[in-house]
Amino acid sequence: MSSWRAAWETWSTYSLADLLMFSPRTYYRLFELYNAAIWPGHLAAAAMGIAILACALRRRAASARIAAGLLAACWLWVAWAFLFKRYAPVNWAADYFAYGFGAEALLLLWLGTVRGRLVFPPLRNLMARAAFGIAVFGLFVYPLLAAISGRPWQQLEMFGLAPDPTAVATLGLLSFASRAPALLLPVPLLWCAISGATLFTMDAPDAWVAPAATLLALLLAAWKPAASQSAQDMSLPHSYS
Repeated sequence: MSSWRAAWETWSTYSLADLLMFSPRTYYRLFELYNAAIWPGHLAAAAMGIAILACALRRRAASARIAAGLLAACWLWVAWAFLFKRYAPVNWAADYFAYGFGAEALLLLWLGTVRGRLVFPPLRNLMARAAFGIAVFGLFVYPLLAAISGRPWQQLEMFGLAPDPTAVATLGLLSFASRAPALLLPVPLLWCAISGATLFTMDAPDAWVAPAATLLALLLAAWKPAASQSAQDMSLPHSYS
């Protein structure tokens, strides 16, 4: 009993920061070196992001398949080029993160491109626009967070190249979709939670961004079935006795 108490007293002296395997400087330096190594890949990533948004707005089955395929390519690239090749040397769990991102890529390819189970609606109501706005935020605003947080622009995180904006934009697209397989949600949700916890431990000023976007995407996704059911109920003919 005393040994358990001693062990507990020892572990209770640790904080989340003590369990972090790298410093904030090391973490953000990874992005700086990564961005320098893959430039001008950022132009291709931006073009892919714009193409994905354009395909989502076209509301055609073929366009949705293309969007899913491009999104799958982004997840696969982040899994290999960043998580496996660069993040893994400083974080032993990054290998598992890479497998998760690879699995998400395969799911997007199979369910979205091959099976065509991803369907996008028109931008007719506030909820659809808010969900689409999360995707736009992940693509175009997230890279600006480095400068807003006081970091050099060379350390920016960009959709299709870095995990956080890729996960956030994907959640936005999935919550925007009128039909999206539930299997596509767990990986981006888990990543945003893990990333938020990591940044919170580092006292990063933008630690709240990914979790907040996740919460909003979940609320919007949950709103869709309720709104759809309400619309169906209103359309039913009323009987009078």
